[in-house]
Amino acid sequence: MADFSALPTPDPHPHPFGLSLPKPSADLANPLDKRIATPQNQRAHHTTMTQPTATPFTDPAAVARYAEGPRRNVPGYDSLLPMVRILLAERVPAIGRVLVVGAGGGLELEDMALAHPGWRFDGVDPSQPMLDLAAQRLQRAGVAGVAGDRVALHHGYVQSAPAGPFDGATCLLTFHFVPREERVPMASEIRRRLKLGAPFVAMHLSVAHGAADEVGWAGERDLWLSRYAEFQVASGVAPEHAARARDKVTAELAVLTPQEDEAILREAGFSDVQMFYMGFAFRGWVALA
Repeated sequence: MADFSALPTPDPHPHPFGLSLPKPSADLANPLDKRIATPQNQRAHHTTMTQPTATPFTDPAAVARYAEGPRRNVPGYDSLLPMVRILLAERVPAIGRVLVVGAGGGLELEDMALAHPGWRFDGVDPSQPMLDLAAQRLQRAGVAGVAGDRVALHHGYVQSAPAGPFDGATCLLTFHFVPREERVPMASEIRRRLKLGAPFVAMHLSVAHGAADEVGWAGERDLWLSRYAEFQVASGVAPEHAARARDKVTAELAVLTPQEDEAILREAGFSDVQMFYMGFAFRGWVALA
């Protein structure tokens, strides 16, 4: 749902939101697998903040294009980040530990680390280049320079993250890449790593699946995705790119209804599930472990 050609990544399966997450490709079919399914990556990797791996993402122009993605394509993204912080801070103590699932790129890590200097973070993502990009972003922001042990980045899926227990967790723009049958196990893995009563904040594509009516209106799902494509055009995305991205989302992503998403969180063991955000085709929830 964005200009895929502008994303700064050689990944053959680029996605519309500027974050590197499980892709709908055969070699990464299982988002709960502990390792990336390639010969050179037979174990999950741990990246410290002091020595990020050199990647093509060191190009400043590419980094700038990446950072524009979520802000241009997710309605209210700059307001979403402080909302996430507020929801976490209600229960995460001043000296706390937060798990960030889908941490590639580092936008939410940077935002939380600067706002809460007493928090420590573990970020997990299946894309090593995007973890490298997160490390570079945090170093430029001064996070690594102030306290190099504040952020640990883990290459892999949820099981690649430490066991915790964590005081809170986030999973932004991630679950729509995960097949329906894998979402409860993935959410359960996050829940298992949290302290009792810890907050969990999730945000991703989630729209109703109402059918088209007899007078020609599109089905509710198609209508919301079309509205969102129009939002992208209003944000400066070329109409043909917005249309192509919308089709890609429809064909490849597992977009569930809000009711299904809430039921998944409850089945995974979360309670007090509350919606706090809606931006056209996106929804966000906060829940307690």
